[in-house]
Amino acid sequence: MDMPEGSNEAVSGIKEPQNKIPRTERGRRTLRKLLDASAIEFGEKGFHEASVSSITRRAEVALGSFYTYFDSKDALFQALVKDMSAQVKQAAGSAVGALVKKGTATAFDIEATALSSFLSFAREHKEIYRIIDESEFVDPDAYRAHYEATAERIYDRLSAGAKSGEMRDDLEEAHAWAVMGMNVFLGLRYAVWANEDDDTDAAKVARSILEKGIAKDRQP
Repeated sequence: MDMPEGSNEAVSGIKEPQNKIPRTERGRRTLRKLLDASAIEFGEKGFHEASVSSITRRAEVALGSFYTYFDSKDALFQALVKDMSAQVKQAAGSAVGALVKKGTATAFDIEATALSSFLSFAREHKEIYRIIDESEFVDPDAYRAHYEATAERIYDRLSAGAKSGEMRDDLEEAHAWAVMGMNVFLGLRYAVWANEDDDTDAAKVARSILEKGIAKDRQP
């Protein structure tokens, strides 16, 4: 279960009909405003109680302009799920990429960094949990795609760790889903439900679990 809020890369991941894709910088900014406003609206009210008129007011965009980008509230929600999923991917990718460039990162450093970046994103965008959870019923395909893509990225990292000799050779897809499940619930507890006096380093805890569970046995 990462991206800067104004990222054009996140917007580019939205697969809207060809005539709905903004072709100007102004159009891309308007689309970004709508997505950001809808994240707040859906996060606060849920899909069914949210309204297009309220979203456009939040975005300070004319109601009529909404239909330049989306055919319906459903289409906006579908785009938002894909956009938030892309933001999570970008945030983790950026953090991991910066770490790898230093040249000394271990496979376990990478997993801890990916989780830390997700926790930071979730603290700033707590609405992601409600939006992704609600998509199971509003847009089941996007819900499944989000988790399948996340698990695939984790599995790729675990496979690289096994190839480097740091992680066990018998890791499979199920291990990636197990890691993802741990990360999702750590995010719920230590990002969305975090208390002011929480001092738990969730990424450090997760790292210790991984090191004891999937590290390659070095004993002869």
